[in-house]
Amino acid sequence: MNLFDIAQKLGIPIDSEHIEASKAMDVKGLNTLQDAISSEISFLENNKYLSQLENTRAGAVFVTTHYKEHLPSSCIPLVCDTPYLQLAYCSKFFALPLIQKDGQEAKVSNSATIMSNVNIGLDSSIGENTTIMSSTFIGDNVTIGDNCIIYPNVTIYRDTIIGDNVTIHAGTVIGSDGFGFATNSNGEHIKIYQNGNVKIGSNVEIGANCTIDRAAFASTIIEDMVRIDNLVHIAHNCKIGYGSVLVTQVGLSGSTTLGEYVVMAGQSATTGHLSIAPHTTISGRGVVSKSITEPKKQWAGFPLMEHRSWLRMQGKIQKLCFPKDS
Repeated sequence: MNLFDIAQKLGIPIDSEHIEASKAMDVKGLNTLQDAISSEISFLENNKYLSQLENTRAGAVFVTTHYKEHLPSSCIPLVCDTPYLQLAYCSKFFALPLIQKDGQEAKVSNSATIMSNVNIGLDSSIGENTTIMSSTFIGDNVTIGDNCIIYPNVTIYRDTIIGDNVTIHAGTVIGSDGFGFATNSNGEHIKIYQNGNVKIGSNVEIGANCTIDRAAFASTIIEDMVRIDNLVHIAHNCKIGYGSVLVTQVGLSGSTTLGEYVVMAGQSATTGHLSIAPHTTISGRGVVSKSITEPKKQWAGFPLMEHRSWLRMQGKIQKLCFPKDS
């Protein structure tokens, strides 16, 4: 879409200095400040990303008057009071069709086994020796590699990319919408359309009844050799590092990044927009509320602390509460 037309639809005025540039700019989508290119729009809502604003390559940015001066000279300001809300409204313009009506029939390898009652969408491909069991839905433009096993009742939304030697157990949903909403002044929650996808590497195993959300923009990424237990939720724009292990009922909030070989035990969780250093272990029911930068440590509890400190604290609580038993 043309940037000038987008601004008009949203009721955002463009200053005279940038009118001609906005009419000449064709927008292909939305992206983060860090990853956006000149044909994409981004936004700034939180000043902790100010350094990213100053260095963004985005063609235009939803921004308040206060931060307009921090934009690069090549970037067109879309000045508004509620950048995140305007992003939500704009995301609808780039929403993908629920069902693709034009395209090529799916390419299925002759050596693949496709059981009954399997839907495979247009422009999709299924690799060699892959087995897809009954009642599985595979959307449009999905790529599944070689030697994969997709168990019954798996749902794989459009645009998902899956590598080789991947096993996905029954009932899992991959590529469902991330939980993204912006709230207006009336308290109404406006949907942010999730226009990204999910990318899963090779030699990955995903348990039963897991949910892996598609990204708002760009990709939710599961790297090679990851192991995911049953009933795990991975939110939009997460990145799970090589060889990581997520045990049952782990919940990752949006834009969580795990380094390689991270282990998260049962019912542990993260808040959003943080990173966890490689070779970290989070004990059961531990909650990560800020980034962990030092690798090769074990953490526990809420608020989170090093595992040994948590054990000592539990011992002291036991003595205080039950002195006769200690």
